[in-house]
Amino acid sequence: MSSRAARALLSLPKRKPNVSPSPLLRPPAPARGLCSSPDEGPANFGNVGFIGLGNMGSRMAKNLVKAGYNVAVHDINGDAMKIFAGFGVPTKKTPFEVAEESDVIVTMLPSSSHVFDVYTGPNGLLHGGNLLRPWLLIDSSTIDPQTSRKISALVSNCTLNGKRDGGGVPMMLDAPVSGGVLAAEAGSLTFMVGGSEEAYLTAKPLLLAMGKSTIYCGGAGNGSAAKICNNLAMAVSMLGVSEALALGQSLGIAASVLTRVFNSSSARCWSSDAYNPVPGVMEGVPSSRNYEGGFATKLMAKDLNLAKSSAEEVGVKCPLTFQAQDIYSGLCKDGHESKDFSCVFRHYYSGIDEHKGK
Repeated sequence: MSSRAARALLSLPKRKPNVSPSPLLRPPAPARGLCSSPDEGPANFGNVGFIGLGNMGSRMAKNLVKAGYNVAVHDINGDAMKIFAGFGVPTKKTPFEVAEESDVIVTMLPSSSHVFDVYTGPNGLLHGGNLLRPWLLIDSSTIDPQTSRKISALVSNCTLNGKRDGGGVPMMLDAPVSGGVLAAEAGSLTFMVGGSEEAYLTAKPLLLAMGKSTIYCGGAGNGSAAKICNNLAMAVSMLGVSEALALGQSLGIAASVLTRVFNSSSARCWSSDAYNPVPGVMEGVPSSRNYEGGFATKLMAKDLNLAKSSAEEVGVKCPLTFQAQDIYSGLCKDGHESKDFSCVFRHYYSGIDEHKGK
């Protein structure tokens, strides 16, 4: 975990077992399965296990604790777990240990392979065979929809451990997020959710303890599909805006002037009016601080690779996806992997800072 993440957790109050949160955030008593009627499904969440305490996961887990949920955590990074342990949050050595003592599981991991390993690897969540204690499993990682659907199918073949009336099946949701580290910190993430609508409605209060909005996208894997399609559109938009601004500079138009044209015309988009890539045009965005912070180029390259692989698997022509993936992979190879993805303006298009171009 970064030093910044560690500092962010310093505001986390130590646990006081007898303190009750507000009624809207009070964690319910443990639920041990689902009834056949959606109206009679579990109203409570019980013990929540959180796996993955990186820049995003640590902040999401922290917000669950602050909201009053009974949270236990796991991460392969022992230092990350020590920070939570210091505030009275139980830590577990393996994902399987988390599963043994949790009613709900949330995972936030770097890649498809990490997610698959946490679920199916040695000491993974499914290590105990077809019997599971958790009745709800939520994966908020950004992964390919095919992996999400494979894991959902594995979970659907399990039976709830301790289900007395028989036939209880755990529910699985893929629920990747949009908003980045700042939104994770503020609890203002947007969740794109795939899985059964019953599971989505059941999980919504817990998701809203970590975010400001949720969007139901349909069946298993559709949340993951929505996320990679959103990031594909974001990447192509940033490339288009950067290309146009760099061309405009070469033709003698200041980027600030051309930005005003865009934002008053049909070219207006998030990349031009909220996340402008030209240093000196907009304050408070990564381009204003040498492309530090924001959404790393290596993460955009990873997400574009997911989109590329998905397009190949379903046989859809996506030439812009392939071109964008080549560009962002090239930026990573050139040493810009940790810079915000808007650095494509400077490091691919050789665009000029606004103050330098005046």
